[in-house]
Amino acid sequence: MSTVDSQQRVLSGMRPTGKLHLGHLHGVLKNWIKLQHEYECLFFVADWHALTTHYNDPLVIEENVLDMVMDWLAVGVNPGSATIFIQSKVPEHAELQLLLSMMTPLGWLERVPSYKDQQEKLREKDLETYGFLGYPLLQAADILIYRAGWVPVGADQVAHVELTREVARRFNHLYGREPGFETLAESAVKKMGKKASRMYSQLRVAYQEQGDQEALMKAQALLKEQQNISLGDRERLYGYLEGSGKMILAEPQSLLTPASKMPGLDGQKMSKSYDNVIALREPLDQVQKKISTMPTDPARVRLTDPGEPEKCPVWQLHTTYSDEATREWVCDGCRNAKIGCLECKKPVIDAVIAELEPIQKEAAQYEKDPDVVKSIVAEGCEVARDKAKETLQEVRQAMGLSYW
Repeated sequence: MSTVDSQQRVLSGMRPTGKLHLGHLHGVLKNWIKLQHEYECLFFVADWHALTTHYNDPLVIEENVLDMVMDWLAVGVNPGSATIFIQSKVPEHAELQLLLSMMTPLGWLERVPSYKDQQEKLREKDLETYGFLGYPLLQAADILIYRAGWVPVGADQVAHVELTREVARRFNHLYGREPGFETLAESAVKKMGKKASRMYSQLRVAYQEQGDQEALMKAQALLKEQQNISLGDRERLYGYLEGSGKMILAEPQSLLTPASKMPGLDGQKMSKSYDNVIALREPLDQVQKKISTMPTDPARVRLTDPGEPEKCPVWQLHTTYSDEATREWVCDGCRNAKIGCLECKKPVIDAVIAELEPIQKEAAQYEKDPDVVKSIVAEGCEVARDKAKETLQEVRQAMGLSYW
């Protein structure tokens, strides 16, 4: 797969450390469902990543892997449109991480913002481990092994993608300079034909001398159109264009996803650590009970007390689930003490149940026949492994590890 083609490939994963809830649905899964129709998507169960924080409780991971994939399928992730696989079933991830670790400066890992943040947040766990320090590099290997062009992330994860870009750049700089690279690249330019080679050379100069990003994009598009050059030549010309060597590992871009506005039952971010979640497969009567007992604006002690929707956790659910007319009704009713808090919660309860009911019916079908899910994952693992092997073969070759 060429570096230019990689721009159509998206990679994303999820750690199997607990039951999926509405926060996952609105923060990640709905985005996956949209992306699977726009890109070539690979979605994986990040079980090795889960071990970085749950190494002393692996049963949690084992129990959640199958359940999590069932939830993905139940909400609409389609194995016909996306490859679904398990990270540990593709050992090439680990080999690439090992090889990248040989050339990745230690300081790069220590400066990843989430390294200190997570240690602070998870003080009850001993995270002074080699695996936890190295997990951003494993994350980089996850992305680079598939030459993914795009990684959907929230703003807090952009640093991880930037680290991946730096690792790819350093790798290409160290190992992409094959003997006679410039001669081979110039020879490849000529194979494009007079008109295309002249245009490529002009765009290359515009990018390298003036930093013209538009020229870079035009040159990349031009390379993609070429039918009479080999894959190896195309990769050389992509690297030659950017002033580096042959592009063995593609530099990914962050695909920023909107922050999930899904609040927990207490108004904080929905998270199982806060015990404030509504799980996707939670019994619907329990869902009703949880929302009915949610705290509201503390100023509304009695029905006749006016309130302020902005100070009420239930209002945040209305912003996700209610239409404009319902939200206006809530604001008027709350501020002017025309409706009670239970009355205000009813449209949210109805909307959440309407969203979860079809998901739970789908999940029930997979629960009855888990072998279908296992078969989907097994097939996805094969597809993913074939792609990973291609990249690893080139990496080994570039690092002088391709023997007889």
